[in-house]
Amino acid sequence: MIKKIFLAISVFSLIVFAQNQHTIMTYNLLNYPITDTTSRNPYFRTIFANFQPDILVVQEMISQQGVNAFLSKILLPNNPYYQAGTFIDGFDTDNAIFFKSNLFTFISNTPIRTALRDINEFKLVYNLTGDTLIIYSVHLKASDSLQNELLRAAEVDSLRQRTNLLPPNTNFIVLGDFNIYRSGELAYQKLLDQSSGGYVLDPLTLTGTWNNPAYAIHHTQSTRTRQFGDGTPGGLDDRFDMILMSQAIMDSGRITFIPGSYYAYGNDGNHYNDSINRPANTAVGQLIADALHYASDHLPVIAAFSFPTNLKTLSLKLFIEGRFNGSGMLPDSVIVELRNIYAPFSITEQKKVFVGSNGNTQIQFNQVENNTPYYLVIKHRNSLETWSANPVSFTNDLASYDFTTSVSKAFGNNLKLVGSNWCLITGDVNQDGNIEISDLVDVFTNNVLNIGGYVNTDLNGDSITDINDVNIVYQNNISGYSVKRP
Repeated sequence: MIKKIFLAISVFSLIVFAQNQHTIMTYNLLNYPITDTTSRNPYFRTIFANFQPDILVVQEMISQQGVNAFLSKILLPNNPYYQAGTFIDGFDTDNAIFFKSNLFTFISNTPIRTALRDINEFKLVYNLTGDTLIIYSVHLKASDSLQNELLRAAEVDSLRQRTNLLPPNTNFIVLGDFNIYRSGELAYQKLLDQSSGGYVLDPLTLTGTWNNPAYAIHHTQSTRTRQFGDGTPGGLDDRFDMILMSQAIMDSGRITFIPGSYYAYGNDGNHYNDSINRPANTAVGQLIADALHYASDHLPVIAAFSFPTNLKTLSLKLFIEGRFNGSGMLPDSVIVELRNIYAPFSITEQKKVFVGSNGNTQIQFNQVENNTPYYLVIKHRNSLETWSANPVSFTNDLASYDFTTSVSKAFGNNLKLVGSNWCLITGDVNQDGNIEISDLVDVFTNNVLNIGGYVNTDLNGDSITDINDVNIVYQNNISGYSVKRP
């Protein structure tokens, strides 16, 4: 059990420190908001104050009023980014989805009709990269009898008719309350049937009947042993709630399941046929165990997924004439732009970065694409704007450019040799694209006034405007340097 708790902590650590890893939770809310909602809301708030999934899909949602209430009273007090997807009020209870809008954009909710409850197809887009994730939420026919097993299988048939039409490598998840009792059940086998492309995989390998103590850590229903309000008593002994995944998600790719991250929230494996809040609960503690006990007769199930990042890294080297002594440079910041290669050369992305004494810096971009050419533009506070001679392309998320090796590395050969290195040309104090008499006047005036500090007229970086700075702008004014652009 200690190993299980450590694993959960490790997963949470990954989620906290890796920005592209996000959690999905499925939770049967137990007839929300009909069943004693006022008394249950504080328990739900406690649960979601302690864990805030990035996507939450729920079953047994009764109405749009319930969606609005759950969002405003449960989720938003804990995280202001939560939004609800479109709710469709079908026959019997329904599925609903909530998500963090800073991470995902909701696209659609499409119902799949069955003989009982709708299965809902939710589509979302990951904001950072535009990758689409499809989630199917199910609440299959309940009760353990041959007739009900056949009804569950028929509902899965309706789902497979939809998923079998999905293109190969589609990222989709099937989750919810399956009411399946054993691995040999027909509905479960139909979900996993690989004779066509719309199958799903189970991250857990649990064979035989799931209602047995060997699988206690995976049970999700029921959280209580006594009857109160609504819901099913009897204690934890069934694995009804699951998150199943497409082959594309189980494989290493764009959206990928993180092995070891799947678990029933609040289940420590020590409550078989018992209420989840019998002391002690070593998974979540007594406060949350009580909340899980009184909020619903199901436990939430959680899994973590790695989403792609769009980060592209540019390794850049440059020297700034006024600050470079032939071997090293006084560090300073520059603005780096990636621009479209066709007029009017619009900016795709812009970053301000610090360039060290060796001239090297690395910049991460997230709005650019691999194998697409961009002009590289460097802007410094008192140097000429400098364009790369040729467009730069990222390959496998990496690109590099070195302005220091040749005058031909800048568009129009617009660099100046200092020692054996080519440098950005210093002296455009007013940043109008030319090194001219007005720049010389600015530097000379501040020299007379003895103006110091981090000012544009200090061209050599010694924190004072003096005759050395005047000389730099004077020489470059005589040479007639100006910006060269495509």
